[in-house]
Amino acid sequence: MATIQVTHLVQGYATTTVLNDINLETNPGDIVALIGPSGAGKTTLIKTIMGMLRPKSGRVSVFDQAMPNRALLAHIGFMAQTDALYTDLTGRENLNFFGAMQGASRSALQVQLAHAAEVVALTPDLDRRVSTYSGGMKRRLSLAIALLNDPPLLILDEPTVGIDPELRRQIWTELHTMASAGKTILLTTHVMEDAEEATQLLMIRDGAAIAQGSPTALMATYHVQSIEEVFLAAGRQQDAHISHV
Repeated sequence: MATIQVTHLVQGYATTTVLNDINLETNPGDIVALIGPSGAGKTTLIKTIMGMLRPKSGRVSVFDQAMPNRALLAHIGFMAQTDALYTDLTGRENLNFFGAMQGASRSALQVQLAHAAEVVALTPDLDRRVSTYSGGMKRRLSLAIALLNDPPLLILDEPTVGIDPELRRQIWTELHTMASAGKTILLTTHVMEDAEEATQLLMIRDGAAIAQGSPTALMATYHVQSIEEVFLAAGRQQDAHISHV
């Protein structure tokens, strides 16, 4: 059973089309990266998969159930592009609050809290108020919250923004471990090094999917040596197609 299935999705606001005919399928163990410039539609796709937006047309399902479906949110660890934290509370208090909201038992939550804080290197700072955190620390806390409930599906919107290279490496080690255990990870990124860590890529430009596949297969298809070059070549191909229509 696919974790996420997006079929011929058209999405937009009022008369504006943001996504046009997007197709995506993810399975347990996949790490799928959505790549594209700001405004390409990546976050809109995430919001539609999460059920925050109802498709204009097409179908979106998670765990074989059509979205929106509020009950499924308990099985999704979500990290938004904008940190939604209680800055008057400490990091630990935020983790306890969001963990309880996710339905974790008190005993299980303390174990999960300690592990999540260690993954994002926040253990020494858990008892500081979030108002004193740097931007990077807030991103790390948001990621820890997404990891808390040990969800089968992680959806991460720009997870490594503001995070130093050493910690980014540690986070990716954990994400690969989670994927190896059968979890599905879907993330958006502007960072090409992050894209290279994924098992599958979906490149979006001007609301359309311009390339899709594994990093290795895409580089072979376009006869280039980097993911950035794949994106540029696929973009040129899209422009050429549009100019001939």
